[in-house]
Order: sequence, then C-alpha cells, then structure tokens
Amino acid sequence: MTETSSSAQTADEGAAKRPAHEAVYQQLRAQILFGELAPGQAVTIQGLTAALDAGMTPVREAIRRLISDGALVFQGNRRVSVPQITSADVNELIFARKTIECELARLATVNISDDDIAELERIDTDLDRAISTGDVPGYLAQNYSFHTALYGHAAAPILTDLADRLWLRFGPSLRVVCGRFGTQSFPDRHKDILEALRRRDPEMAALAMERDVCQGMEQVSMGLAEGN
Repeated sequence: MTETSSSAQTADEGAAKRPAHEAVYQQLRAQILFGELAPGQAVTIQGLTAALDAGMTPVREAIRRLISDGALVFQGNRRVSVPQITSADVNELIFARKTIECELARLATVNISDDDIAELERIDTDLDRAISTGDVPGYLAQNYSFHTALYGHAAAPILTDLADRLWLRFGPSLRVVCGRFGTQSFPDRHKDILEALRRRDPEMAALAMERDVCQGMEQVSMGLAEGN
C-alpha cells in the first residue's frame, strides 16, 4: 500500500455511506492534512477531479469548503494550492493551539474513562512504532488520531472544531519537516499527557499539552527555516 492510499484510507473509512460531496471533501481534506498535497503545490480542479475519481460538482464544493477552512487558496486559472506558512504564521499557530488545545486537554481529563485512556495508550503505542521505524505517514496519522481522540472527550464541540481547522493549517508543513529530518526529530510528550489523565489532573494535562504543542511547532519552525 502506498503512503497516499494509507492515510487516505484512514480518513475515508465509511466514505461509501457519505453523500458524494462529503466523501470527496473528507478525501481531499485528508490529503491536505497529511501533507500529500505539498505547501505551494498548485493543482487544477480538473486534475483533482481525475485524481479523486469524482465529479466536478463535488470537487468544486470540497474546494470551496477547504478554502473557507483556510486549507486551500485559489490561484486563478482554475488552480488551487495549499498555502505555505511563514514564521509569523507559526507564532500565531502556537498561540492559538496553546489557547485551544490546552483547554481541550483540561476538559477531557474531567470526562475521560479508564477505557478511553487505554485506547489513547494503544494509539500512542502505534505512534511509538511509527517513530522508531521512520514511518512518516503512520506518525502523522497516529499523532492526529491521539489528539482528536483526546479532544473528543472534552465535550466542547466549538473548541474541537477550531482545533481541527488549525491542524489543517500546519499539517502539510509537518509532513515536509518529517520527510526532511525524520520522525525521530519530533518529541513525543504524549506519555506526560497520559500520566496526567491517569491522575485525573486537569492542570497537569494542560501543561503537558502546552509542552507538546510548543516543542512540535518549534520543530516545524526550525525545519522550515533550514529548508529556505
């Protein structure tokens, strides 16, 4: 299985049950989130239609939604691209992620069950395996799964939606940096988060999340700087 098909499959489970426009949106969204469309890479609407094996109307609707999400920008001449982030963007992302994701971790700590924690531990084990083997698509997928599974227990749908939109902004650049420097260049603070969850300590969880966010985004910033 190719890198593209593995991450797309992760995001598209159950796609056959979705309306066509929603299935196309989720498929294209996964390609952006996991960096299969590189920042700055221009693609045509016709090319996406062929690549996604979808009709022009659902592809256009997916593009419209993703432009609204900030995940795509219109280039003119029927082309779109994933925006490239700058150092100023990274600083904004760090501030926004710390504000939103630390609160989500704090809220989730109050609601989470032992079974939920066990599921997060399983995801983290898969993440560790991806890091140790240099599996970039696996790392990206499991890292995203850990965070989204945790935030799902916060019972805060507005904050969760905002966090998910932020991940669309830096996900493609994360893929670039991982591909350039390897998965082991990224620290994993998830063990600290899990310990806080087991202790049912919301402030400890928020602090561990802050460290996870800051260290990860600083690696993105340094990686992008070295690549310029």
